[in-house]
Amino acid sequence: MSRCAIIGHRGQDGRILSEFLQKRGDRVIGIGRGDLDLTDQTAVDVFLKKEKPDQIYYLAAFHHSSEDRESMSDAEIFHRSIQVHVSGVIAFLESIKKSANPIRLFYAASSHVFGEATVQPQNEETPFRPTNIYGITKAAGIEACRYYREKHGVFASTGILYNHESPFRGTKFVSQKIVLGAVAISRGQSNSLCLGNLEARIDWGYAPDFIEAMALIMNQASSDDYVISTGESHSVREFVERAFSQLGLNWENHVIVDESLIARKAKQMLVGDSSKLRERTHWMPKTSFEDMISIMIKAALHEH
Repeated sequence: MSRCAIIGHRGQDGRILSEFLQKRGDRVIGIGRGDLDLTDQTAVDVFLKKEKPDQIYYLAAFHHSSEDRESMSDAEIFHRSIQVHVSGVIAFLESIKKSANPIRLFYAASSHVFGEATVQPQNEETPFRPTNIYGITKAAGIEACRYYREKHGVFASTGILYNHESPFRGTKFVSQKIVLGAVAISRGQSNSLCLGNLEARIDWGYAPDFIEAMALIMNQASSDDYVISTGESHSVREFVERAFSQLGLNWENHVIVDESLIARKAKQMLVGDSSKLRERTHWMPKTSFEDMISIMIKAALHEH
């Protein structure tokens, strides 16, 4: 049995990972927003000395949407993102470096680090070209892990996570927006759903499958960087078609395209090559694109 600390345990990935680890018999120590000042080195040192975790899953993330931009400046978003994605993980890496215990750390990064990728698909050797604040700061977090791994021998693995969905997904994300919108229309609670670029293609996976990949990465003999993805892309239109058809609806009668939303979206396509992960751990995504949507639809029908 391992003692596992999950930083960001209340989010989608943290909730699924907590359940996964507990089922296999591990002790889970959850840290959510407000529980610990991630940028306070002394506080992080005290936390590690007190809890003595064997593994740390650093899943903390600061998500901001176009709606957030109306109330926050770029400078504010940068500041918050750096605190969560960079300063926080550095505090843990520094504390691990000083610890007498062989603590392992996993850092959850994002495909946004590739931004305007010049190659398809992307792998661990693809240069970072982030185009948004989230991607810029997540790339910095990866580089911090690489530094402590190479300079100080800290076990610091990173997962470059492509889109992964579940019923726990927040309502700001397009996947959940489509699911909840379709369910509301099927119940007569709404008649339309407003979306952006229906032709945008996304590498979509099922979150519990990605959580299993994280655990496998933590069990490797040495730490490294890994792309976690399905390697398949599907358009937003495909997601909409499948979600609405599962509810007996014709999406074309209800979906409205907002041109202003399209203008704010990057035009590049991100598809991950997870060959390295698959070869080293024998991991494979188990849940198909259509089954993932079905699971989300059933959960929304039950809960809302």
